Amino acid sequence: MKANKIRVGFTHGDINGIGYEILIKALRNQDINELITPIVYGSAKIAAYHRKNLDIYNFSFNQVISADRANPKRPNLVNCVDNHISVDMGQVTAQAGQAALQSIQCAVKDIKEGKIDVLVTAPINKLAIQSDAFQFKGHTDYLKEAFAVDEVLMFMVSENIRVGLVTEHLSLKEVTPQITKENIVSKLQLMNKSLKNNFLIRKPKIAVLGLNPHSGDSGVIGTEDEKIIVPAVKEANNQDILAFGPFASDGFFGSGHYTKFDATLAMYHDQGLIPFKTLSFGRGVNFTSGLPIVRTSPDHGVGFDIVGKGIASPDSLLQAIYMAIDIYKNRKLNNSLLEDRLEVH
Repeated sequence: MKANKIRVGFTHGDINGIGYEILIKALRNQDINELITPIVYGSAKIAAYHRKNLDIYNFSFNQVISADRANPKRPNLVNCVDNHISVDMGQVTAQAGQAALQSIQCAVKDIKEGKIDVLVTAPINKLAIQSDAFQFKGHTDYLKEAFAVDEVLMFMVSENIRVGLVTEHLSLKEVTPQITKENIVSKLQLMNKSLKNNFLIRKPKIAVLGLNPHSGDSGVIGTEDEKIIVPAVKEANNQDILAFGPFASDGFFGSGHYTKFDATLAMYHDQGLIPFKTLSFGRGVNFTSGLPIVRTSPDHGVGFDIVGKGIASPDSLLQAIYMAIDIYKNRKLNNSLLEDRLEVH
């Protein structure tokens, strides 16, 4: 029975941040080890450095040479990172970026080969990881290319709110050119499919936010809402997607109107993530929808300001684990139901 537990692969993130602290705190929880087979892609030496710095002595990783050798009763670690890389806590270094990338590459390779079932990524520093091998603005773009998919959705999810983004890590001056009818409809299609297949919501209701203050005030404060977003919502409706809007984001979140919908599509990063993190920080999860595999991540960053102090909370990482498990099971259930329908017909 234990051998059939869901195998969760973890990347260690930026080694100068709180990645190992939240991993150790989460994985020394016996309930987690009863639920999953944890496999961290990283370095036993770096893990030991952080463990000793935090004065955590009642925990150790089971070191394995390959994920398929993982002990289902223990937290496992695959050594796939150069042990000569040094930790410089709280600092942006190329070495830490290299270690983060090596961890991601190993985990992606193994999930493609079926050695792990789902992927949970610890936070990276987007500057440190930049190199010839990683010229992306984050995990989402990297995974989109790694799995050769046309479209992905950065989907922030917690118990009480789900927010997806049309544009992700772009400067504000780059946002408006990307707000097109085609892009909005594409994200709505992906969000609608994700809500059905990953969250098992039969007829999801999706709210769409406006781009400009007050959704443009009928063209007084910009015309994008009337000329682009309204037609996109109508097109989505024509495709049997229950999309509504555009809504002015301040009043939409301030009034609690978001609670009447299964998800909200925001036009740009801060428009969606400021209310999301205000309402659910520490309990939220970043889910990459549109991939053939399940990937989740905590809703926070590398925590350079608190690294080594022992105060980093593993709560968001735990939620990322639980959500990865739920989505993995939901996909299996959904596929099983589809197969049953095909057999009936």
